[in-house]
Amino acid sequence: MNTKPGYKTSLLAAVLAAFGATACCVVPLLLVSVGIGGAWLASLRALESWQPLFAVVAFACVAFAFHQLYIAPRRCAPDEACAVPAVLQRQRIVFWLVVAVIVSLLAFPLVAPFFY
Repeated sequence: MNTKPGYKTSLLAAVLAAFGATACCVVPLLLVSVGIGGAWLASLRALESWQPLFAVVAFACVAFAFHQLYIAPRRCAPDEACAVPAVLQRQRIVFWLVVAVIVSLLAFPLVAPFFY
């Protein structure tokens, strides 16, 4: 029974890395939007220097998930859920939805100045 949970873990890591890459811009905007503010929000700008590293980690995790879903052969017994074509199709749809979220998070710092 090998259902290859690696792509799920890598997608979660990619989303977390994308949030880390945009922590300097998205988090302050979200906190201000819900009415939370303060001088400590300026300290989140210190995370801006880590943005390229988080972006590279996010892209690496997405590449690993892509490899697991599209390139690596599936090793499933015929009676397992991973052998059903509909399951693979749903996994690929979720993959592309998560990639869209990651790309929008990574692109957010480029458009963030228009919101402030």
